[in-house]
Amino acid sequence: MRIVVAEDLYLLREGMVRLIEAYGHEVVATATTGPETLQALLAHRPDIAVVDVRMPPTHTDEGLRAAIAARAELQGQPVLILSQYVEQLYARELLADGSGGIGYVLKDSVFEADQFIEALERVAAGGTATDPAVIARLLTGAPSDRRLEKLSEREHSVLGLMAEGLSNQVIAQRLFLSESAIGKHTTSLFGKLGIVDDGTNNRRVLAVLAYLNKD
Repeated sequence: MRIVVAEDLYLLREGMVRLIEAYGHEVVATATTGPETLQALLAHRPDIAVVDVRMPPTHTDEGLRAAIAARAELQGQPVLILSQYVEQLYARELLADGSGGIGYVLKDSVFEADQFIEALERVAAGGTATDPAVIARLLTGAPSDRRLEKLSEREHSVLGLMAEGLSNQVIAQRLFLSESAIGKHTTSLFGKLGIVDDGTNNRRVLAVLAYLNKD
């Protein structure tokens, strides 16, 4: 994969570059500010970008805003946000476009290289990778979606793990159920949420957006 790394801390940025290249991928550009991040994404159109939230010049939310702007320009540019912080407003906006190819992972939740690379490759393929702590923060104070009240306790559990970006196979392992049982629960919750397979929408993404009360 061709990857852009946007991180202002030198040691962390260089560490990610070496890790990514050790797994056979190519870092085509690095960026240390919000404007540089947007410029690099538009110029290189990478397979995926790894972006920090708080970057110069103000160290607030420049990375997230650059990611949102790039996805608007490049029709769903895959982005993995890797940060110490959860910026609720822009995180919701990033997740709400419904096109997939989005990850939001907290730095202190990544414990091994394989975990990071797996999330990177999953998002690059159009999937999602959302840290449970990010989900919990986004749900805090969010307006309720009454459709969720129709879900059973098991369907809530399945949807919560789906929101993390996990596959049916991994969800089955987490819940000690068969993969076919998870498939049935998934089909049922799609129906209860009114999400139909029309050949154009990513039903898993739409279900996650309902879970985050932002559909």
